[in-house]
Amino acid sequence: MLKSIVPAAVLALAVSAPAQAEVVAQGNGSFVTRDRAVVSADLRETWLKLISPGEWWDDAHTWSGDAENMSITPQGGGCFCERIPADEKRDEVGLAGSVEHMTVIHASPDNVLRMRGGLGPLQSEPVDGVLTIALSESKEGTVIVFEYVVGGYMRFETPVIARAVDGVMSQQLSHLAELLGRVDEPKKPAEDKAEEAPEESEAAEEEAEEDAPERESVDEAFGDIE
Repeated sequence: MLKSIVPAAVLALAVSAPAQAEVVAQGNGSFVTRDRAVVSADLRETWLKLISPGEWWDDAHTWSGDAENMSITPQGGGCFCERIPADEKRDEVGLAGSVEHMTVIHASPDNVLRMRGGLGPLQSEPVDGVLTIALSESKEGTVIVFEYVVGGYMRFETPVIARAVDGVMSQQLSHLAELLGRVDEPKKPAEDKAEEAPEESEAAEEEAEEDAPERESVDEAFGDIE
């Protein structure tokens, strides 16, 4: 998952992701992202699509290159996993592989799916993450909320990785919503809000960055990953 969040792709996704992305909180090595969509489908149809990631996850954010290899077992201890098919060659027998992206810790059909794990580049860091996907009924159909809470040591600048991860999460939610019939309007891009911030806030941020200890950039941390 999110294999493409390596060097340049991290920054590209943070800028070009759907406008529904929102980082609602962040601290030293921690952040919270929250994304919302309203679809015309009812709760049961939404739940069944949600637990079938092969139908809506983006191929570009998989390790195998094909979202059809992804699956979710919606029960406590179940796996949000990806199968990596064997690569058969003329002179050698291929071996299949697999990836555990997250572990299911709460599955309440038509209501909540909660999973624990570090997604994408966070998989290689000693951080913990909890993704809660909540469904609720509305007059239009169903409200879907993705909230991802991450905390722990990371070799990244928190604002950069938070925006990048939220961009990808928002992208996946958008794919799911489109499949189910999205009926809400996207929010204003986060970049616009940043531009409207007072100059004093920007000065304070620059001062904080100067005082902060030097940390590896995303490019430095993932420079050896293909």
